Amino acid sequence: MKQVVQHLKSGLLEVVDAPCPKVSHGHLLIRTRASLISAGTERSLVEFGRASLLSKVRQNPERVRQVLNRIKTNGLLDTLEVVGAKLDEPMPLGYCNVGEVLEVGPGVERYEVGDLVTSNGRHAEIVNKPLNLCAKVPPGVEIEPATFAVLGSIALQGIRLLEPALGEKVAVFGLGLVGLMAVQLLAASGAEVLGIDVDPGRLALAKRFGATPVDVAGGADPVAAGIAFSGAHGMDAVLITASAKNDQIISQAARMSRQRGRIVLVGVVDMQLNRAEFYEKELRFQVSCSYGPGRYDATYEDLGIDYPYAFVRWTEQRNIEAILGMLASGRLIVEPLITARVPHAESARAYDMLANDRSQLGIILQYPDGPPPLARVIDHVATQGRDAPSQPVAGRSAGSGKVTVGVVGAGSYTKLRLLPELKRTGAELVSIASASGLSASQAARKFGFQSSTTDYRTILDDPRVNTVFITTRHDLHVPMAIAALEAGKHVFVEKPAAIDREGLSRLRGAYEAAGDLQFMVGFNRRFSPHAVKIHELLAGRSQPVTMNMMVNAGYIAQSHWAQDHHVGGGRIVGEGCHWVDLLRFVVGRPIIAVSAITIGDAPGVECRGDKMSIALLFADGSLGSVHYFANGSNAFVKEQLEVHSQGRTLVLDNFRRLRGYGWSSFRKLNFFSQDKGRRAEISGFVERVAQGGAPLMPTDEIWNVTEATFAAEESAARGRLIELDSGRR
Repeated sequence: MKQVVQHLKSGLLEVVDAPCPKVSHGHLLIRTRASLISAGTERSLVEFGRASLLSKVRQNPERVRQVLNRIKTNGLLDTLEVVGAKLDEPMPLGYCNVGEVLEVGPGVERYEVGDLVTSNGRHAEIVNKPLNLCAKVPPGVEIEPATFAVLGSIALQGIRLLEPALGEKVAVFGLGLVGLMAVQLLAASGAEVLGIDVDPGRLALAKRFGATPVDVAGGADPVAAGIAFSGAHGMDAVLITASAKNDQIISQAARMSRQRGRIVLVGVVDMQLNRAEFYEKELRFQVSCSYGPGRYDATYEDLGIDYPYAFVRWTEQRNIEAILGMLASGRLIVEPLITARVPHAESARAYDMLANDRSQLGIILQYPDGPPPLARVIDHVATQGRDAPSQPVAGRSAGSGKVTVGVVGAGSYTKLRLLPELKRTGAELVSIASASGLSASQAARKFGFQSSTTDYRTILDDPRVNTVFITTRHDLHVPMAIAALEAGKHVFVEKPAAIDREGLSRLRGAYEAAGDLQFMVGFNRRFSPHAVKIHELLAGRSQPVTMNMMVNAGYIAQSHWAQDHHVGGGRIVGEGCHWVDLLRFVVGRPIIAVSAITIGDAPGVECRGDKMSIALLFADGSLGSVHYFANGSNAFVKEQLEVHSQGRTLVLDNFRRLRGYGWSSFRKLNFFSQDKGRRAEISGFVERVAQGGAPLMPTDEIWNVTEATFAAEESAARGRLIELDSGRR
């Protein structure tokens, strides 16, 4: 299928091939019939992408501060690599989509194949959208007007927060698509509307829709116009749907408002509020969030759990449905807002029109007829003219010789950290899979995979592939790793190995039944040159060691999937395992007992589980602590390790500097940038697949480390020491 993307680094806009997505649980697979380019939001994206690097920097001062902090903690080279990769990531465009339902996912009711629906889907021939971000298009509403439903819901949500009453005087700053629809909705509610803009064409449309126009470009003073329009009382309410890089509009809105007036911001303007302007009138100011309640709530959007109708009357879905109802009744008219129609294949021309012609409002992208493009595998060899793929190779052998790779997962970490190292090994990159399809196809082009897909089982069934890398969300690690082992593939799975004991047991059983296959979990830090050096220095010790690992983990919202124990396993199981493994490697002995405690319950503490101290007891009597804290400053280093042994100390600072105290033969090992061991880990694993031999990381250590993270969670919950079976075998 075809999809529109923009490259933020260069500003290049193109229509690319991507495999068709699979329908997900609680989702609808939709074939797009038309989509609307959001003139305000998407024009801003295009202009940002086409701006110079210096201009991009000036527009994002907070990002600049983050970059400078990262340089201090991680080094210049690592920071440049991360920033470059972010800018090089193509951005999918669009969020106003209308199409026909091709497939109904499990758990979806009230929708059938063939239904015409609107959604916030991208400018793509086929989209997979969650139930609560879709709405049926009612009879009498044509396809093109229905593309305005999502944008209309943005206007409607701002108006709901504004709470206009019959006969009130309401000003609308900015008469783009959202502003012109807001004018009509306000007029339909019985408000008297003042429309403010600089474009004569838009002002004429606002007048047609019932507003009194104020031509700022023609010299009109919006504050004076508002005071006069309100009979010198001041405007009851002001809706700001404009985009501006200063605070002038906010100030004008405040000065034209009456005592205790209301101001709602829907657009994007600078918010350097003048306290006196708001204080003296006791003005109410609020920022509207997109389509309405439910937006950015993963439980509502991704899991499809609706808010109770009686308590949250207007969710984002119900706002979209209300706009569709207004279109059906004729009380909202959008045909005059359509200024151009462009074939989807010529989308770049549409965005050029948008960027170069400020009079453009609603540009409709039209999609081709014919059979839907349902191919879930894209052959990049055929489309790019590269060498033909290799002949099938055996996966089950002591040494497979040539390493042929399939990757499942194409998220940011995979593309930034794993794939560059994998490409350096010289392994043959056969296929990469992702749920969306676009991320997989982009990764395939960048790193040279022969194909991309949205169905990971095509990788397992491909006889050319003998090695599978799994980098998906954590709850999928076990079933995918088991399926790959059963298919006779060598397996590298990103941490964690599993998110619960039952899954770990199943994975262990599958590995033991698989025979002569390499299996690895992505505990990369043990492969860093600093960790290897520490391990070597401690090899001749005669007494237990003590270790203190400080992890400045960084804040992640409680709503993030990584915090969900059913999806991400929680942050200790999902990420804390890295440092449990590091200490296990340093000591070189099994963990036999774990004790842990979290921060106490207190007002304002969003999550306790990511602020935990873990004590690890090893079989030789060594003691290690992992202090995993998510409430520190991101300007401070992330990882610091102290190791004490027989009157000697080693200090590892953020995998850049290792210093020795009391060692006769070692003082320091410093690098210009971080080295967390990924290159050694990936190249070592690929080499083992090719040449055979024992696993790169002994599997009993994988099971021991993973069980220790489960024990940490259990100990913190139950308040007692947990002994490990895997440490005493």
